[in-house]
This record gives sequence, C-alpha cells and structure tokens, in this order.
Amino acid sequence: MTTISAGATDPISPGVRHVKRPTPLRESVYEALTEMIIDGTLERGRHLVEVELAGMLGVSRQPVREALQRLNNEGWVDLRPGFGAMVHVPAEDEVDQLLAARAALESESARLAARHATKDDVARLKELCKVGTAYHEAGDIDGAVRTNGELHSLITQMSGNRFLVDFAAQVDRRVRWYYTPVAPVRGAASWREHNRLVKAIEVGDEDKAAQTMREHTEHTRKAYHDLQAGSTAEPATDPDPAPRTRRRRTT
Repeated sequence: MTTISAGATDPISPGVRHVKRPTPLRESVYEALTEMIIDGTLERGRHLVEVELAGMLGVSRQPVREALQRLNNEGWVDLRPGFGAMVHVPAEDEVDQLLAARAALESESARLAARHATKDDVARLKELCKVGTAYHEAGDIDGAVRTNGELHSLITQMSGNRFLVDFAAQVDRRVRWYYTPVAPVRGAASWREHNRLVKAIEVGDEDKAAQTMREHTEHTRKAYHDLQAGSTAEPATDPDPAPRTRRRRTT
C-alpha cells in the first residue's frame, strides 16, 4: 500500500483540466476604476473616497483600497499622505513622452502593415473608418474613441511584429486617456487622416503609411497641448478639409 506523506499532492490524471477561477474582485475593481478614469467618469484631479467608490461599484472598501494602491503604482492615481487618493493630472512633458513613444511604435507598425496587409485586413480598416466617422457625426465621443483604438490596434497587429504588439498594448490605455478629451476637437480631421492612412496601407506604400501615421500622432499631440492651453479650435493641419454634419465641443 502506497502512502503519501503530508504536504504531498495527488498526481493529476491524464485529461484532467483545472477550471479557471473567477476574476478576483480586486482585479474587477481595478479594471472598473481604470476605465472610469479613462472615460472621464472619474475626472482628473478628483478626490477619490473609498466609501464612495465602494458604493458606486457595489463592493466593500477593501478591494477598492487594493485597487487604488495598484492604480497609484501605475500612475493613474496619486496617493497623498493625510489627504487620500486623487486621480492623476498628467503633466505636459509626461504626455509628450508617451505620445512620442506611441509615434515611434505606430509609424513602424503602419510601415509593416503596408507591407503585409491582405484584402481582408484593408476591408476591416475601411469598415472601422466608416464606423468611427459615423460615431463622430452622431456626437458619440465614447464610440469614436473606442473605434479609434480598435483601428490603431488592428494596424499594429497587421505589422506581424509581436514585440510591437506587446509594446503598443502597454501604452494603449494611457493613449486613450489622453485622446478622449481631444476627440471632439480632432473630430472629422482625425478620421480623414485615418482614411488616408488606410489608402497608403492598401497600395503597399510603406513610406507614405509611416509618414501619415507620424503626422497623425503629431496632430493629436498638438491638439492636446492646444486644449490644455485653453484652445478648442480644431488644428488647421488637415490638407483635405471636408464638411461636418455635427460637431461636439468640450467646454
């Protein structure tokens, strides 16, 4: 008779699979708070009170406290001794650094996407452009921002470079956070730039695709700084103006 010493584990029979456990509550709270910061529900500079957040999410204070600590470690929240937590307010040089990194990553992604694009890939890009433009014209900023992210993500995936995909994923949420306030300002110009980018990818013009993406990200960077300086005018950088049916502005 075989005995198993204390602390030993039973062997796993062939074919047995562990069932994935539900997402830990602290992880779900972290994800929810991150998205609320990105979409502006929790605006920049807002004082975050644990009991209020717990009530909003229908959880206890403990997972909120754990989530806030993680958000602080990742730069979404600032924890101040004696005062509590506040949604981080990005400094302009912080935005510049991230958007510069994004420009480098995505211009190379666009170049490689132009090299490897299939007809199906291009069709998906064109469809996203249509959807994003429709969201913009309907005044649906959240939909436009979400579709913008999907288009940029697809182009990165089309590059075929898994490291670019990994690096881009690391900055994606932060880019969405920075882009959301300027989406109403960039508006139609942004989607016209997307269409020109897709055309360059479709015809396999690698240099044009990279250049267009670089200019596109620069326009977003400039719009962000203009907005921070109190300007809500759409940057006059688009050489291919088109009529707008409706435009939503920030105040």
